Amino acid sequence: MKKTSVLFALAVLMMSCTSSTPSKKEVLSIIDKVNTYWQTNNKPETRPFWDNAAYHTGNMEVYFLTKNEEQLAYTKRWAEHNKYWGATNANKEEWRYSYGERPEYVLFGDWQICFQTYADLYNLEPDTIKIARAREVMEYQMSTPQNDYWWWADGLYMVMPVMTKMYNITGNQLYLDKLYEYFKYAQSIMYDEETGLFYRDAKYVYPAHTSTNGGKDFWARGDGWVLAGFAKVLKDLPEDNAHRDEYIQIYTKMAEAVKNCQQPEGYWTRSMYDKDHAPGPETSGTAFFTYGLLWGINNGFLSEEEYWPTIQSAWEYLTAVALQPDGRVGYVQPIGERAIPGQVVDANSTANFGVGAFLLAACEMVRYIDSH
Repeated sequence: MKKTSVLFALAVLMMSCTSSTPSKKEVLSIIDKVNTYWQTNNKPETRPFWDNAAYHTGNMEVYFLTKNEEQLAYTKRWAEHNKYWGATNANKEEWRYSYGERPEYVLFGDWQICFQTYADLYNLEPDTIKIARAREVMEYQMSTPQNDYWWWADGLYMVMPVMTKMYNITGNQLYLDKLYEYFKYAQSIMYDEETGLFYRDAKYVYPAHTSTNGGKDFWARGDGWVLAGFAKVLKDLPEDNAHRDEYIQIYTKMAEAVKNCQQPEGYWTRSMYDKDHAPGPETSGTAFFTYGLLWGINNGFLSEEEYWPTIQSAWEYLTAVALQPDGRVGYVQPIGERAIPGQVVDANSTANFGVGAFLLAACEMVRYIDSH
């Protein structure tokens, strides 16, 4: 047996012996350890693309929970470095929304997730420059007749919360109307009614695409983005919104499906329904699921009795296996769009978005502890 396999087996054994609810002090210590490691080893002056921006959604939750001004300063430096913009093309005639990392892909959601954090920073210290580009981009987008902007599952985390945050700042009802319109398009091409889960995009819909064992192939991080996105939207959505109940129904059905395919070791495999497709632990999907389910308990949407064992097992994986002694978050599948057979994901596999997901889950764990 390889050394890494032995270490993993030992970690799983330790998990089985530690099943109590963590203390608040313990979780806050973990949050600080993880965030300090990341910020110490990675400069904030990076572009506002999705992977960096996903980390900052986690760091903002840390600030809301702990009021740690030093860690907030890291996100402020990132936002100021990018002048509170996403993609930088100024010519609307050139704006695009298929996949693209160049400046003209202004309408592509991977360049819009940064607006979540800019909106949060605006709410802390209002200054119109912080949301000026977000308003320019999103309000131009909403003026177009297209409704197919969210054509991949990740986009639901990237941009759905932008719509609710910008509605709460501006009072412009169009943000909520277009949120629903764009979501319904996404649902029409990616949602599997039978299971309650989302395919990563239309290319992966069964039976045109199957997993190794011939079944439906749901990518854990993709569905993690969606579940976490729903939690963020429901947090900010007005109680009287006409579509709120529909969002809740989809969220709760999805939560049940997620719970039912967790592995005994606490993680979710990259192909959620086929553990043989890409075997072994994966942290980003697991952390997003942990956040999304914990948020549901904390806010009365999910039964604590039913979901706490799932969360407890996932938390034990996250802290006993994924979290390394130095504060690095391991077992994060690299950037991609699917579960890849044979891809190596190990204790050294880390990434900004995986850290962001871990921080979201940990902050929600503190809130759970505070409520008990």
